[in-house]
Amino acid sequence: MGRRGIAAMVVAAALLATGCSGQDDSGQQQQAAGPASLTFWTWAPNMDKVVALWNQQNPDIKVTVNKQDGGDPAVTKLLTATKAGSGAPDVMQAEYQKIPTLVAADALADISKNLDPSVAKAFPEAVWNSVSLGSDAVYAVPQDTGPMVFYYREDVFKSLGLQAPKTWADYAAAARKVHQSDPKKYLGTFSAADAGWFSGLAQQAGASWWGVNGQSWSVDIDSDATRKVADFWGGLVEEGVIGNKPMYTPAWNAGLNNGTQVGWVSAVWGPGVLEANAAKTVGKWKMAPLPQWDAAKEATGNWGGSATAVTSQSKHQAQAAKFSAWLNTDPEAVKALAQISGVYPAATAGQTEALTSPPKFFANQPDFYQTVAKAATTVAPFTYGPNVNVAYNTYNDAFGKAADAKKKSAFLTALTTMQASTVKDLTDSGFTVAK
Repeated sequence: MGRRGIAAMVVAAALLATGCSGQDDSGQQQQAAGPASLTFWTWAPNMDKVVALWNQQNPDIKVTVNKQDGGDPAVTKLLTATKAGSGAPDVMQAEYQKIPTLVAADALADISKNLDPSVAKAFPEAVWNSVSLGSDAVYAVPQDTGPMVFYYREDVFKSLGLQAPKTWADYAAAARKVHQSDPKKYLGTFSAADAGWFSGLAQQAGASWWGVNGQSWSVDIDSDATRKVADFWGGLVEEGVIGNKPMYTPAWNAGLNNGTQVGWVSAVWGPGVLEANAAKTVGKWKMAPLPQWDAAKEATGNWGGSATAVTSQSKHQAQAAKFSAWLNTDPEAVKALAQISGVYPAATAGQTEALTSPPKFFANQPDFYQTVAKAATTVAPFTYGPNVNVAYNTYNDAFGKAADAKKKSAFLTALTTMQASTVKDLTDSGFTVAK
């Protein structure tokens, strides 16, 4: 069965497991996009300035931005409002990995009847599948993506005679040389507090952690592809040539600035983090495509990314869908998203047309966004399930212990723990799980 058929059944399986019959919003979907006042929950920086452009051009459909603390808190609030029957916004920024959870909870509207078919063509197929779940329904319009790339200190690499690693074997060799040159220096760290980072690396390796078999969910976290990733990083941690502490700690932040962290496996949004934490190193960093498992078969994963969804409680779904499409496909809006909110547009055209100059921190690399745009076309497919939060929380705990143990075998055991925990939660929640 093709990816479209499998993903379509993701919706069916989710709705069956939660006792939902699916949304019957046909009356609202057929309404004319007349006057309305909409509320938009989002955590993207300066979104009110982007939305101001819409309000100037569309005085009959006013959108009010309600700033949220982040993806997880916003999802929790929306699920609470959905269960209560009131309190949801009209429009909601939702991370891709949370869309199956929200669909299963009947929190999102199917806006397919309110969107012009051309909207789908503005995005790569893999990205569109993240909001349609491969079905004829559409639960959101893609906003931004986070293709993974590699950042490194070019000056350090030159001093050691190193080139940007093209493969993970190259990365391991460079990590050894960096650390051997100075025991305080590391090319990277394994972060047990960033499950999205690890799932993106597994995605690059060919993993897809959830799937549907008939009317049953399948869980394949402890797969050969993911074990390859865990084995690789666990081996480097055991060898002692990379760090074993999470990212975003005061020590890690300081390491970017003082030259003890000279590389970072991250995503397109990395320049903002580097600028905030390593200001005095500006001009010394370069960005390269993510190292490959097979140099002849380029692939990458996503770390981050979100979409603009219309909630099932909205009484103005047609207007909300019109705004969501404008925000993420209109050239002026996409340019504002990129330049004012600092997001990497999901729209293919926006990746080049809205981003014509590199981030300020990477002024020394004029082709920054061209390199990222090419990598974005190689994002591997990946299916999320309705209990991402359980899998990710288990990752934090199990891999935290493995990183502290500094044993490769412990990294592989952590995967087994993630697999068992995720399957148990699905079963306990009433889902059928394929053996």
